[in-house]
Amino acid sequence: MTHALIVDDDIDSVATLQELIASEKFTVSVAHTLRDARRHIALQQPDVVLLDLQLPDGNGMELFQDPQLVANSEVVLITGHASLDTSIQALRLGAADYLVKPINIKQLQGVLSRVMKPAALQAEVSELNANLANTGHFGLLWGRTQPMQRIYEQISRVAGTSVSVFINGESGTGKELVAQTVHDLSRRRKKAFLAVNCGAISPNLIESEIFGHEKGAFTGADKQHEGFFERASGGTLFLDELTEMPMELQVKLLRVLETGRFMRVGSTTTLDADVRVIAASNRPLLQAVQAGKLREDLLYRLNVFPIEMPPLRDRLDDVPLLADHFLRQIAAKEGKNKRFTAKALAQLQTYHWPGNVRELRNAVQRAYVMAVADVVDEQWLPKGEGVDPQSTASSAAAVTSFGVGVPTAAAPATAPAFVTSAESSGPSITMPLGSSMAQVEKAFILATLQHYKHHKEQTAAVLGISLKTLYNRLKEYAAEDAAAADQAAQ
Repeated sequence: MTHALIVDDDIDSVATLQELIASEKFTVSVAHTLRDARRHIALQQPDVVLLDLQLPDGNGMELFQDPQLVANSEVVLITGHASLDTSIQALRLGAADYLVKPINIKQLQGVLSRVMKPAALQAEVSELNANLANTGHFGLLWGRTQPMQRIYEQISRVAGTSVSVFINGESGTGKELVAQTVHDLSRRRKKAFLAVNCGAISPNLIESEIFGHEKGAFTGADKQHEGFFERASGGTLFLDELTEMPMELQVKLLRVLETGRFMRVGSTTTLDADVRVIAASNRPLLQAVQAGKLREDLLYRLNVFPIEMPPLRDRLDDVPLLADHFLRQIAAKEGKNKRFTAKALAQLQTYHWPGNVRELRNAVQRAYVMAVADVVDEQWLPKGEGVDPQSTASSAAAVTSFGVGVPTAAAPATAPAFVTSAESSGPSITMPLGSSMAQVEKAFILATLQHYKHHKEQTAAVLGISLKTLYNRLKEYAAEDAAAADQAAQ
């Protein structure tokens, strides 16, 4: 049977906890001090240690000073003094989770149902790392370059904990695949992984979709609806494009993260939220806070473990590996194998990939369809027409040039206007040094939209963002321009 050790000097609390754990088919032993805990662990290695922080002979976290002592035990903190900083510190030291007194029975049951020996998780990660050189992938992610090696190391460290993760990076870099890989290597892997694009749900419906609603809660609510928090119970909820979530809903999300409880729309009954939340955004986070798109307190609550995804242009050596991977996927689906020529793969590495991995996958799909024979050559693949990042870095210091491999527009401080760049066969976009990322993004989106004659679907596809996100951005820009016009009129 699975064995649990309770380390707590509160006699009444221990008695109740011991009974609850035994009812879950665990054998249980009890220690009231750190000294007793060390003795119990030496006699019988527990599968899980439920550890109080305040003990007569010291702080419970002192148990982590001897890593070998708890190397084969899952440590769950128990504290009557809920402190986010203390909990984060313990989680970084190796604790798998934490519970706050008075202990919620369902939360305890959830923790016990996920008990796994740390060695088992470490063995899986070690196997993935060992096979990386041969297979070229780590979980669902592909790439062998140094930027991706760093991502794999971060995933390896955080997956086995319950720490909140915030993934930041440009659209199309694979943020959802990172979240899925974290889930697959976590103790929650047997439960659901649900991904929610906050920018693709109507602001009028997003609260109902996330928290659920009761029958009759609003017009059209003809039956009870379980939201994502309920459907992901015991598992992982991935909130993509979090900065597109309405601010009033961000307040409610923060409360759920702090209390572990939520209510369906139209209900007065609270429900337990046994969910690990992973968030993501393609906006620079601090700028999103300054622009009023993200609550600062929510950012710090979720950004416990940040992961920054590299754009594809910063790991061009991974492009042939990714292209071959996508080509094999397409061939398996279509039933006909094809291969790239060496020249085609070389050409793919000269392109700037503004849409990142998503754009590469679409380019491979198109080239596969257009290739008449079994060989995919460079004819239907994008060419490196954008400004090369190296030449950009060494260009005149007066401007920063952003080549994108497709015709775009120049972006002076006021309105974008098309210009011809000597370094490019098509127009390019330039911005003065000192421009904010928000200004660059606005000019880039508006210039691309102008180039494609305001065809929004095509613009969104080229930019590698959802159509909903494009609409949201354009709505923001219109509001900004209107406010600026009003201010100028005054």
